[in-house]
Amino acid sequence: MTPASGSAGPGPGEDPAPVCPRHPDRVAYVRCQRCDRPACPECQRDAAVGIQCVDCVRHQARAGRPSRTLLGGRAGRNRPYVTQTILITCVVVYLLQLLRGDSFTEDWTFRAAYVRSEPWRLVTAAFLHLDTMPMHIVLNMLGLWLVGPYLESLLGRERYAAVYLLSAVGGSVGTFVLASPGSESWIVSVVGASGAVFGLWGALLVVQRHLGRDSGGITGVIVINGILGFVVPGIAWQAHLGGLLTGALAALVIVRTPVDRRRVLHPVGLIGTGVLLLCLIEVKIASVPSGWFLPG
Repeated sequence: MTPASGSAGPGPGEDPAPVCPRHPDRVAYVRCQRCDRPACPECQRDAAVGIQCVDCVRHQARAGRPSRTLLGGRAGRNRPYVTQTILITCVVVYLLQLLRGDSFTEDWTFRAAYVRSEPWRLVTAAFLHLDTMPMHIVLNMLGLWLVGPYLESLLGRERYAAVYLLSAVGGSVGTFVLASPGSESWIVSVVGASGAVFGLWGALLVVQRHLGRDSGGITGVIVINGILGFVVPGIAWQAHLGGLLTGALAALVIVRTPVDRRRVLHPVGLIGTGVLLLCLIEVKIASVPSGWFLPG
């Protein structure tokens, strides 16, 4: 007699045919290279040698950790998405400035007199540029592109974005703290990504020195551009200084944190840098009579 299914069963003394653990109704003679369990064709996955079962592949995916750079960035991320996003945003905003005229620029530019009523200008001004001087945005975007992708790959996208935004705010804070009520510096419009770019340069200087790599090139760039800020009229050297110091401080937070405590201390340190900037703003506001601030 034969089984009702029509398939021959194991004879006396024979081992039963191996079956797939996930599909017990399927005979499977191919075994996983890791766990040695049978795997039917549906549960087989190609491996470097032989095949692995789908359960082992999933376990490796959950257990595996992506490799990191020396400063916590994820190795293998070659596309500088954050740098590209910043660059595209600045170009789009510049086109809006050209299309919508001075009123659009005036709504988002930074002025010390507006800090209390419109504090968002501390950030938005870093994405504006002089619409009458195309070289302004060209030079800033060139400076961004020369160092941005390298820093982004080392720090990781999240840390890099935080350093850039903190440096942008730091540039505005430098302008505000060094402005004198009643002088032109108190009401003059300040625009441009140069404060944030100087922040990236400052961060790069700290990173290069920490890694023991050559920092002469970036030091020269900082010195030359810093001098130009004092000798060329119309350049906000205060924003450059504020951005440079903020970027360097944020980078110090990153490079000085022990590897095993990065997940906690990096966010805390970067947030602390932002809090320090807010404290500088509040101290300056407290030292200036309220009548010097303009309403929104």
